[in-house]
Amino acid sequence: MSTATVDVSLRESVHALVHTATALGDIIGVIHAAGVSPSQASPETILSVDLYGTALVLEEFGNVIARGGAGVVIASQSGHRLGALTAEEDAALAMTPADELLGLPMLQPDQVRDSLHAYQLSKRGNALRVMAEAVRWGKRGARVNTISPGIIFTPMAKDELTGPRGEGYRHMIELCPAGRAGTPDEVGTVGALLMGPDGGFITGSDFLMDGGVTAAYRFGELAQ
Repeated sequence: MSTATVDVSLRESVHALVHTATALGDIIGVIHAAGVSPSQASPETILSVDLYGTALVLEEFGNVIARGGAGVVIASQSGHRLGALTAEEDAALAMTPADELLGLPMLQPDQVRDSLHAYQLSKRGNALRVMAEAVRWGKRGARVNTISPGIIFTPMAKDELTGPRGEGYRHMIELCPAGRAGTPDEVGTVGALLMGPDGGFITGSDFLMDGGVTAAYRFGELAQ
């Protein structure tokens, strides 16, 4: 086993990881779960890590992914709670070259004023970027998808549940159809499907697994 410390918001750091990985053999699987949450970082840091960092990982590993390979990016239910963007904004988040992404007018400080908005934009951007990258990865015979979990019992979730938005998150969990948060193993099960042969016809897709929170926000008690 080999490990490396990586700053996904720096191209040279991600590129060094790709170099290290390819030296070990063909890249047949990529799981990208690095990110910071609204209670952990500023809007600028969230956009840099969660949005730009994901674009870098997809681009750099998309250049070397082996035929038959697969990738999964962990996005979030938060991307589904952002209001509809224009077609032009969707295309910009999906297709703008990674190194120009943070220069988009829609991502400037006067447009993104708080960490939650930055997080929602980043996670919506992750799903859109993966959809676009699936086309490029497909030319190499590889697949890539996103998973958008709800509240999952992880250290990040603990920070959110004990942070300034904690009461709202607990309320959200109580009123969602599942009536509970999720577990890492449950996310892992979906990841295993997407990475393995049983998911061979799935690419460019986003899998929302949030215990029905998004459904409750649209059509249930959380809509009130």
